[in-house]
Amino acid sequence: MTDALTALVDRHPQLNAADILASLVPPAQFAQAGFENYIPDVEYESQERARDTLAAFALGSNTIKQSKLFARKASSPDSLPGVYLDGGFGVGKTHLLAALWHASPGRKKFFGTFLQYTSLVGALGYQNAVEAMSGASLICIDEFELDDPGDTMVMTRLLGELIKRGTRVAATSNTPPHALGEGRFAAADFLREIHAMAANFETLRIDGTDYRKRTASGEAQVVSGARLAGVVSDLRESGLCVTSDSFDDILTHLASVHPSTYVRLIAGVEVIAISDVHVLNNQTDALRFVAFIDRVYDAQIPLRASGVALSTIFGGDMINGGYRKKYLRCMSRLIALTNS
Repeated sequence: MTDALTALVDRHPQLNAADILASLVPPAQFAQAGFENYIPDVEYESQERARDTLAAFALGSNTIKQSKLFARKASSPDSLPGVYLDGGFGVGKTHLLAALWHASPGRKKFFGTFLQYTSLVGALGYQNAVEAMSGASLICIDEFELDDPGDTMVMTRLLGELIKRGTRVAATSNTPPHALGEGRFAAADFLREIHAMAANFETLRIDGTDYRKRTASGEAQVVSGARLAGVVSDLRESGLCVTSDSFDDILTHLASVHPSTYVRLIAGVEVIAISDVHVLNNQTDALRFVAFIDRVYDAQIPLRASGVALSTIFGGDMINGGYRKKYLRCMSRLIALTNS
C-alpha cells in the first residue's frame, strides 16, 4: 500500500497480531491529550470532577467516591482497579481516557477500541492474548461494545484475568441495543453486562453537550458532483494524498476487509473524496461505514463528498433503533470532518 494508490478500493491492507499490539496506543488526534489541556465546559461541573478524579487514578490514588446507585459491598472504593466513564458522545471521554494513558506510569500499557481488542483475541487466540497483555499496568478501552453478547463475554473474561494479575482498567462504552438514550443509562447497562467483574469498577459521570456542535452544526457539507473532481485535482496538485471513490464502491470494499484493518486502509491519506453519496437502508452497510468513519475521525482526515449530505445517510428508522447512539455519534463526526 502506497500513497500512489488514489482510491481506497485499490488498498488491501493486512493486519497481523504484532501490528494490532503495536497499534494499541491513543490515536494521533490524542497524542498530546493531557489533563492540563482538557477544557471542561463551565456549564457542567461533572467534567472538571471527572478530570481531577482521573488524574488521581493515573497516579494510583483511587479517590473515586461510590455513588448510591452503584454502591457495592464487595470492595472499598479505595481499592477498585477499574473506572468507567459514563456520558454521552462529544463530552471528552476519549480525551480523558487518553490523558489517563499518557499520565499513568509503566512502560507496558494499552489503549484501543473494543474492536481492536477483540481482533487481537481473534488473531492470537484467547490464552495467547492473555499472555501478550499480562504485565500491563493499564488497559484503556474506548467504546466498550455492549451489543454483541459473545464478544462482551470474551472481553469480560479477559479483563477479569488481567485484573487478577495486577492490571488496572479504564473504559467507556456505547449504548446497548435496547437503550435509546445518548448515554444516560449506559453505566447501569455496562455494569449489568460485565456482571462477573462489575465490583471492580467505579463509575464517573460526565455530563455535557457534544463539543463538536460548538464549532460545527447543521448538516455535513456537500460538494456538487460537477465540482468534486476539480476539488480532488486541486488538492492533489497541492501535494496532498487524496483518495477518490464512489460511495457504493467504498461500501463494497469495506465488506471485503476486516474492520481491524480500516486503520491501515487510510494510512497516509490526507483527504478522502466520496462521490454519489446516498441514503442507506441496509444496517450492515451502515454499521461498517460507522466503524470506518470512527477510524477516519481518529486520524482527523477531512472528507469531501457529493450527493446527499453524509449526516443524512441513515435511512428508514435506523436513527430510532438499537444503534441510535452509534449513528448520532457518526453524524456528529461527519459534520465535523466535512467542515474541516
